[in-house]
Amino acid sequence: MIRSKKLIVLISFLLISACSSVPKNTSDGCSIFSEKYFWYKHAKKTEKKWGTPVYLQLAIIKMESDFDWLAKPQRQKIFKVIPYKRPSSSFGYSQAVKGTWKQYKEETGNKFASRARFKDSVDFIGWYTNKTKSILKIPLDDSFRQYLAYHEGWGGYKNYKKNQKVIILAKKVENNSNRYKKQLNECKNSLSTKRYIIF
Repeated sequence: MIRSKKLIVLISFLLISACSSVPKNTSDGCSIFSEKYFWYKHAKKTEKKWGTPVYLQLAIIKMESDFDWLAKPQRQKIFKVIPYKRPSSSFGYSQAVKGTWKQYKEETGNKFASRARFKDSVDFIGWYTNKTKSILKIPLDDSFRQYLAYHEGWGGYKNYKKNQKVIILAKKVENNSNRYKKQLNECKNSLSTKRYIIF
Protein backbone atom coordinates (compact mmCIF):
# COMPACT_ATOMS: atom_id res chain seq x y z
CA MET A 1 0.00 0.00 0.00
CA ILE A 2 2.82 2.39 0.95
CA ARG A 3 4.75 1.48 -2.20
CA SER A 4 1.75 2.16 -4.42
CA LYS A 5 1.26 5.58 -2.77
CA LYS A 6 4.92 6.43 -3.37
CA LEU A 7 4.54 5.35 -7.00
CA ILE A 8 1.49 7.58 -7.47
CA VAL A 9 3.35 10.55 -5.95
CA LEU A 10 6.36 9.89 -8.21
CA ILE A 11 4.21 9.63 -11.35
CA SER A 12 2.34 12.82 -10.41
CA PHE A 13 5.63 14.65 -9.86
CA LEU A 14 6.96 13.51 -13.24
CA LEU A 15 3.77 14.57 -15.02
CA ILE A 16 3.83 18.00 -13.41
CA SER A 17 7.53 18.50 -14.12
CA ALA A 18 7.09 17.46 -17.74
CA CYS A 19 4.50 20.21 -18.23
CA SER A 20 6.22 22.86 -16.12
CA SER A 21 9.44 23.81 -17.87
CA VAL A 22 10.19 27.53 -17.93
CA PRO A 23 9.14 29.19 -21.23
CA LYS A 24 12.02 30.21 -23.49
CA ASN A 25 11.07 33.90 -23.61
CA THR A 26 9.33 35.01 -20.41
CA SER A 27 9.29 38.65 -21.53
CA ASP A 28 6.92 38.00 -24.43
CA GLY A 29 3.31 37.06 -23.65
CA CYS A 30 2.66 35.81 -27.19
CA SER A 31 5.74 33.60 -27.06
CA ILE A 32 4.77 32.22 -23.64
CA PHE A 33 1.29 31.22 -24.75
CA SER A 34 2.44 29.97 -28.14
CA GLU A 35 4.71 27.57 -26.28
CA LYS A 36 2.27 26.85 -23.43
CA TYR A 37 -1.17 27.02 -25.02
CA PHE A 38 -3.01 25.50 -22.04
CA TRP A 39 -1.57 28.28 -19.87
CA TYR A 40 -3.48 30.72 -22.04
CA LYS A 41 -6.73 28.81 -21.44
CA HIS A 42 -6.08 28.81 -17.67
CA ALA A 43 -5.23 32.53 -17.64
CA LYS A 44 -8.34 33.41 -19.66
CA LYS A 45 -10.48 31.30 -17.33
CA THR A 46 -9.03 33.22 -14.36
CA GLU A 47 -9.75 36.53 -16.10
CA LYS A 48 -13.37 35.49 -16.68
CA LYS A 49 -13.79 34.14 -13.12
CA TRP A 50 -12.10 36.90 -11.10
CA GLY A 51 -11.79 39.81 -13.53
CA THR A 52 -8.00 39.90 -13.29
CA PRO A 53 -6.47 40.77 -16.70
CA VAL A 54 -4.21 38.14 -18.23
CA TYR A 55 -1.43 40.71 -18.58
CA LEU A 56 -1.47 41.39 -14.83
CA GLN A 57 -1.33 37.67 -14.06
CA LEU A 58 1.76 37.33 -16.25
CA ALA A 59 3.40 40.45 -14.81
CA ILE A 60 3.00 39.20 -11.24
CA ILE A 61 4.40 35.77 -12.08
CA LYS A 62 7.25 37.34 -14.05
CA MET A 63 8.25 39.40 -11.01
CA GLU A 64 7.68 36.71 -8.40
CA SER A 65 9.23 33.62 -9.99
CA ASP A 66 10.04 34.38 -13.64
CA PHE A 67 7.81 31.36 -14.43
CA ASP A 68 9.93 28.91 -12.42
CA TRP A 69 7.47 26.43 -10.88
CA LEU A 70 9.95 25.47 -8.13
CA ALA A 71 11.05 29.00 -7.22
CA LYS A 72 11.86 29.70 -3.56
CA PRO A 73 13.43 32.70 -1.80
CA GLN A 74 17.20 32.45 -1.51
CA ARG A 75 18.47 31.21 1.82
CA GLN A 76 19.83 33.77 4.24
CA LYS A 77 23.50 33.38 5.11
CA ILE A 78 25.31 33.56 8.41
CA PHE A 79 28.53 35.57 8.13
CA LYS A 80 27.69 35.87 4.42
CA VAL A 81 28.86 32.28 3.89
CA ILE A 82 26.91 29.66 5.86
CA PRO A 83 23.46 28.86 4.36
CA TYR A 84 20.64 29.52 6.82
CA LYS A 85 16.84 29.40 6.68
CA ARG A 86 14.74 31.01 3.92
CA PRO A 87 13.16 34.41 4.76
CA SER A 88 9.64 33.16 3.99
CA SER A 89 7.60 30.12 2.92
CA SER A 90 7.00 31.56 -0.58
CA PHE A 91 6.98 28.91 -3.30
CA GLY A 92 6.03 28.25 -6.90
CA TYR A 93 4.85 30.45 -9.75
CA SER A 94 2.94 32.91 -7.57
CA GLN A 95 5.35 32.80 -4.59
CA ALA A 96 2.33 32.46 -2.31
CA VAL A 97 3.21 31.87 1.35
CA LYS A 98 1.73 28.88 3.17
CA GLY A 99 -0.74 30.85 5.27
CA THR A 100 -2.28 32.78 2.38
CA TRP A 101 -2.32 29.64 0.20
CA LYS A 102 -4.22 27.82 2.94
CA GLN A 103 -6.75 30.69 3.11
CA TYR A 104 -7.15 30.54 -0.68
CA LYS A 105 -7.85 26.80 -0.63
CA GLU A 106 -10.35 27.13 2.19
CA GLU A 107 -12.24 30.04 0.60
CA THR A 108 -12.33 28.59 -2.91
CA GLY A 109 -12.76 24.92 -2.04
CA ASN A 110 -9.77 24.10 -4.26
CA LYS A 111 -8.47 21.55 -1.76
CA PHE A 112 -5.89 19.92 -4.02
CA ALA A 113 -4.41 23.14 -5.40
CA SER A 114 -0.63 23.15 -5.84
CA ARG A 115 1.66 26.17 -5.84
CA ALA A 116 3.76 24.34 -8.45
CA ARG A 117 0.83 24.18 -10.92
CA PHE A 118 0.26 27.11 -13.28
CA LYS A 119 -3.51 26.60 -13.35
CA ASP A 120 -3.80 26.92 -9.57
CA SER A 121 -1.26 29.74 -9.39
CA VAL A 122 -3.15 32.04 -11.76
CA ASP A 123 -6.41 31.21 -9.99
CA PHE A 124 -4.74 32.19 -6.71
CA ILE A 125 -3.58 35.48 -8.25
CA GLY A 126 -7.11 36.11 -9.49
CA TRP A 127 -8.57 35.38 -6.05
CA TYR A 128 -5.98 37.57 -4.31
CA THR A 129 -6.26 40.57 -6.63
CA ASN A 130 -10.06 40.36 -6.53
CA LYS A 131 -9.95 40.51 -2.72
CA THR A 132 -7.56 43.45 -3.01
CA LYS A 133 -10.17 45.19 -5.12
CA SER A 134 -12.81 44.54 -2.43
CA ILE A 135 -10.67 45.32 0.62
CA LEU A 136 -8.54 48.22 -0.64
CA LYS A 137 -10.70 49.45 -3.53
CA ILE A 138 -7.82 49.08 -6.00
CA PRO A 139 -9.02 48.51 -9.60
CA LEU A 140 -7.91 45.29 -11.27
CA ASP A 141 -6.27 47.25 -14.09
CA ASP A 142 -4.08 49.23 -11.66
CA SER A 143 -1.03 46.97 -11.91
CA PHE A 144 1.16 49.25 -9.81
CA ARG A 145 -1.02 49.34 -6.69
CA GLN A 146 -2.28 45.79 -7.13
CA TYR A 147 1.30 44.54 -6.95
CA LEU A 148 2.06 46.69 -3.91
CA ALA A 149 -0.83 44.98 -2.11
CA TYR A 150 0.27 41.58 -3.44
CA HIS A 151 3.81 42.05 -2.14
CA GLU A 152 3.07 43.82 1.13
CA GLY A 153 -0.22 42.16 2.02
CA TRP A 154 -3.57 43.83 2.61
CA GLY A 155 -2.52 45.01 6.06
CA GLY A 156 0.93 46.23 5.07
CA TYR A 157 -0.17 48.07 1.95
CA LYS A 158 -0.83 51.33 3.81
CA ASN A 159 2.87 51.61 4.70
CA TYR A 160 4.29 50.97 1.22
CA LYS A 161 5.52 54.58 0.78
CA LYS A 162 8.18 53.88 3.41
CA ASN A 163 9.60 51.07 1.29
CA GLN A 164 11.37 52.38 -1.82
CA LYS A 165 12.46 48.88 -2.81
CA VAL A 166 8.90 47.61 -3.21
CA ILE A 167 7.92 50.79 -5.10
CA ILE A 168 10.66 50.05 -7.64
CA LEU A 169 9.40 46.46 -7.97
CA ALA A 170 5.82 47.66 -8.45
CA LYS A 171 6.93 50.01 -11.22
CA LYS A 172 8.61 47.08 -12.97
CA VAL A 173 5.38 45.09 -12.69
CA GLU A 174 3.48 48.03 -14.15
CA ASN A 175 5.91 48.25 -17.06
CA ASN A 176 5.72 44.50 -17.65
CA SER A 177 1.91 44.65 -17.52
CA ASN A 178 1.86 47.34 -20.18
CA ARG A 179 4.25 45.37 -22.38
CA TYR A 180 2.32 42.10 -22.01
CA LYS A 181 -0.96 43.94 -22.70
CA LYS A 182 0.41 45.38 -25.95
CA GLN A 183 1.87 42.03 -27.02
CA LEU A 184 -1.31 40.08 -26.30
CA ASN A 185 -3.42 42.60 -28.20
CA GLU A 186 -1.26 41.89 -31.25
CA CYS A 187 -1.61 38.10 -31.09
CA LYS A 188 -5.07 37.67 -29.48
CA ASN A 189 -6.66 36.44 -32.70
CA SER A 190 -4.19 33.60 -33.13
CA LEU A 191 -4.40 32.69 -29.43
CA SER A 192 -8.19 32.57 -29.56
CA THR A 193 -8.14 30.09 -32.43
CA LYS A 194 -9.10 26.61 -31.24
CA ARG A 195 -6.25 24.13 -31.22
CA TYR A 196 -6.52 20.38 -31.34
CA ILE A 197 -3.77 18.34 -29.81
CA ILE A 198 -3.31 14.74 -30.91
CA PHE A 199 -1.53 12.46 -28.45
